[in-house]
Amino acid sequence: MAEGLTIGQAAAFVGVTIKTVRHYHRLGLVAEPERDGSGYRRYGSAELLRLVQVRTLAGAGVPLAEIAELLDAEPERFASTLDDVHRRLTEQIEELTARRDTLHRLAHGDRALLPDRACEVLDRLAELGFRPDYVATQREALVLTRALVPEIFDSFLTRLEHGLDDAEFIDLTKRGLDARTWAPDDPRINELAAALADKLLADRALLTTPTGPRRPSDTAARYGLVNHHREDQEPSIARLNALVEANLRAAGIDIPHQ
Repeated sequence: MAEGLTIGQAAAFVGVTIKTVRHYHRLGLVAEPERDGSGYRRYGSAELLRLVQVRTLAGAGVPLAEIAELLDAEPERFASTLDDVHRRLTEQIEELTARRDTLHRLAHGDRALLPDRACEVLDRLAELGFRPDYVATQREALVLTRALVPEIFDSFLTRLEHGLDDAEFIDLTKRGLDARTWAPDDPRINELAAALADKLLADRALLTTPTGPRRPSDTAARYGLVNHHREDQEPSIARLNALVEANLRAAGIDIPHQ
């Protein structure tokens, strides 16, 4: 009876495929046993041990190119290499976890692009009866703010949160939405702009926003992209926003000029 195992038996015992065993041979990780009298290569305990070692290290994330040197290394070198592998695996786990979290947030709509605090503001807008198209516009504005002028994102959220706790501000905002159907030269726009500016000026501290390390022209351009988002589709809203900004500037609030 022939002693040792065939390559198929050895692969099955170790838990890999025959193709994998042959790949280990080609890389020099496991020496090929000599053929016996019948022409078969027979794997003994030494080859099986080496296969188990290689399979275990490869399964733990050690690159195949490093395994041969690692198996022949002194204990200190072996431990140091495993520490390095552990570090790389930890980094990969963190990256994969971040990707998984992103996928989870994608499955939950806004949470892919916005933090929970911003999503709660959007939920409150819906609960307060704001139309879906307005909520969608505010969502886009929040995403743009976070991407283009992140230094004002928190203060923007704070201003929204305070506004949603103020019944008068909510009413003025809803009147502003009604202005979409007005003509751009409707005198009611002037009145509404003055009322909105007065309401904002009632708490001037909320109008103070941090500045980033950018040139004034760049800041103005980024701010304009956020604050005037979709205005090209609504001329009356564009005029309303321009009047509100003009009133705030006249009161000494630093609003970037485009």
